[in-house]
Amino acid sequence: MACEQCHDSSWVIEVVDGVERVRRCDCWRTTLSAHQLEHARIPQRYRHCELTNFEQNTDSLREAHRRARAFVEAFPVVDRGLLLRGRHGVGKTHLAVAILKTVIRQKRARGYFYETRELLKLVRDSFASGDVSEMDVLRPVLDADLLVLDDLGAEKTSEWVQETLGLVVNTRYSERRPTVFTTNLANSTSLEDLQSMRAQLGERTRSRLLEMCWDVEMDGPDVREYGLHPTPADIARAERERELLERQRRPGGGFPDRARGMARASLSRPAGPADVKWAGGKGGSA
Repeated sequence: MACEQCHDSSWVIEVVDGVERVRRCDCWRTTLSAHQLEHARIPQRYRHCELTNFEQNTDSLREAHRRARAFVEAFPVVDRGLLLRGRHGVGKTHLAVAILKTVIRQKRARGYFYETRELLKLVRDSFASGDVSEMDVLRPVLDADLLVLDDLGAEKTSEWVQETLGLVVNTRYSERRPTVFTTNLANSTSLEDLQSMRAQLGERTRSRLLEMCWDVEMDGPDVREYGLHPTPADIARAERERELLERQRRPGGGFPDRARGMARASLSRPAGPADVKWAGGKGGSA
């Protein structure tokens, strides 16, 4: 159906103080946002993610949601991106996608979603392709108005991985282009913590991340395990499990045999009905 205002020309003629002027029709803006959203590379699993349906059942998740809203409202006049950190299943990807979608719709920004391992694979595949170069793959990542780089640190680290991710981080840092990162990595300075940003990404990239982003730690129950609406008992149990895992990661802070067994049993119990039926949910993904 043709637009009643512009008849699909994308322009509207209006008279202001006796002078005819031409302006863009509202339908053009709506169509542009829809086009940019369709090409933002958001996976089907996360298409439902919005700021309005993000589950906030702990103080840290409520604070993360507040930070996300403040970022969206200020965009593009923002001096930092967001580094969403936390264990799997607390809603980091949900929140990152919701930010991206809202910025595209409301600010008509050019934004993209990339899962880190997928991006690295695309770069590797370009080495064997005669048609696509490494910079052809990286150009939209480097130039986007807003980039979401998901699951940073999930890939096996290597000198090449650190150099490639360092190029992305450093370029966007230098050009002051806001980025939203999600990661399970800890912000630890210990050389013995192999699951830290320092060990997986290198000290230089870690330093850049902390300067270019607000560090937002997200803590809560894993929605894949507890479902969308965990009870207070579920939340308390999740906090105990997190504390046990953190103790295990500390240098010299391993579990006694009994505690280690309890932690393994707690984390490996069979999935319940909520696990089988959940398909993304309000809390999102890791």
